Amino acid sequence: MATTLELLREHGPAGPAFLRFGREDRQNLWDAIGNPRRDAALARRAEERRRCQAQEAAEREAQRPVCTDCGQKFTDDRWKASIAVDWGRGDSHPHLCDDCKARAVEAERQAEQAERERQEQEHQEQETAQASKAGGWLGRWRN
Repeated sequence: MATTLELLREHGPAGPAFLRFGREDRQNLWDAIGNPRRDAALARRAEERRRCQAQEAAEREAQRPVCTDCGQKFTDDRWKASIAVDWGRGDSHPHLCDDCKARAVEAERQAEQAERERQEQEHQEQETAQASKAGGWLGRWRN
């Protein structure tokens, strides 16, 4: 490794003022000194970290729930919403994906609307039946 006073004055001790024998370009001091064992250790650590992250990602994907209706895997947002604790009112369909949940909620709303209409129709039929009973010639003595 070599340098000159001119290069040190121009770039300072932290700048690219050092020449390493066998290389063409100038480097800063830490790169010029180099440490192959440290570089290998850092590479091993980085590889181990990547391997652990890949394993954790695989485990997370294995735990990801799927929709019981269509079989599609939940998105991260849907997964959080399905397990979130909401005191008072929770997720109405924690086992369904967003699309299937929307369809289920719409079907429930339509069923409730049909039930209300059926009850209203029965109520009207009962009123008309009572009105027809009271309308006969004996109806005035029934009251």
